[in-house]
Amino acid sequence: MDFPDIITRLPEAELPIPPSKVKTHVLPSDRGQIVFFHVLEDVEIPPHSHKAQWGTVLEGEVEVTIGGEGRRYTPGTTYFIPSGVVHSAKARAGAKIMDFFEEPDRYPLR
Repeated sequence: MDFPDIITRLPEAELPIPPSKVKTHVLPSDRGQIVFFHVLEDVEIPPHSHKAQWGTVLEGEVEVTIGGEGRRYTPGTTYFIPSGVVHSAKARAGAKIMDFFEEPDRYPLR
């Protein structure tokens, strides 16, 4: 599944991961950010924390460790990361994920 134009026309996020590995599209609001991720190469996100995050896997597979508990997520599954909880992730090439971040400035826009 390709993201439709209404999503691909959105601005990209400035990530600590090169855009050659993860493509992003951000819907900003004053209440948070919705970020559509398309993982182009396998990536590992090291442990970190921030305000709350809710996500769903649209395609592919993601392993997320939340507060020390790891779980594999596949299409249609969702996860919630409470504010301040340390988490990490491993996303496989081809994965597509939609995340809502409580922070309106979670990622700067390109």
